[in-house]
Amino acid sequence: MTRDWRMARIGTALRGENPTVLRRLTSGFAVIGDVQFLPGYSVLLVDEPDVQRLSDLPKAKRLSFLSDMDQLGEAVERACRQLDPAFRRVNLEILGNTDPFLHAHVWPRFDWEPADVVGAPVWLYPRERWTDEQFRLGPQHDVLRHAIGSELDQLRSVSDG
Repeated sequence: MTRDWRMARIGTALRGENPTVLRRLTSGFAVIGDVQFLPGYSVLLVDEPDVQRLSDLPKAKRLSFLSDMDQLGEAVERACRQLDPAFRRVNLEILGNTDPFLHAHVWPRFDWEPADVVGAPVWLYPRERWTDEQFRLGPQHDVLRHAIGSELDQLRSVSDG
């Protein structure tokens, strides 16, 4: 087992060793984010560790990844709407400026967010939000993990049926 799954997120997901995996999707893995200062934050990881950009994928797999991103976004939206009446929307982003593999961020946004960042990109949140222990993923997020996973299951059964 990889000592720290964060150093090989996709490889550990492929081996079933990544504890953040919610579901295996067509083109990759839906995972819950390491930090949860916006509860429900999730990421879609491509299932090929060497793929760095969306444009590195063949057209069919590229469309599959975008479809999976849409599905994860909808699952996060449904789960967050059920769990928090202050849910507003979901932001979807493919950035790739830090991690050298293709991934998409799914950020739920809420009415209770501080006024100075509620209308801004999540990346403008103060650095402390990203490192504060109170926002680290843990057992307190099990209800949220279950809700997003269940929504993914429902969305996949509808698209399969």
